[in-house]
Amino acid sequence: MASAPPPSAARLYRPNRFVSLPAELDPDTYDTSPEKRRAEAERLAIRSQLKRQYLLQLNNPSPPAVIEDPALIRWAYAKSQNVYPTFRPTPKTSFLGAAYALGPLLFWIAVLKAHRDYKEKRIQEGKYKRPFSVFF
Repeated sequence: MASAPPPSAARLYRPNRFVSLPAELDPDTYDTSPEKRRAEAERLAIRSQLKRQYLLQLNNPSPPAVIEDPALIRWAYAKSQNVYPTFRPTPKTSFLGAAYALGPLLFWIAVLKAHRDYKEKRIQEGKYKRPFSVFF
């Protein structure tokens, strides 16, 4: 009489009160309902069809100019064209937008005005001789 094979580690494992059950041994992870398994199989079939279609286009001896990948097109659209669902105008974003738009402009206005006033003051004191310049 042949003996039965030894039980697997999953069958021998008993949860410890100090350690949580690993995800690999959690029944919720691997015991799925028939509906969930059917949905996963459908998704897998769709993925494999898309992959086959893409590989056929990629390995075509006379390929089209552009091989379109629907997933890449969706990602590019979501990343570039569809920004409003992920952006909300708040006081913080409004302030940052104004600071980035007007900040450099106001900074350079202040710097050029201060330099001009300093130069004008030195001219009035007689400490600065204006060179002849056509452009400035």
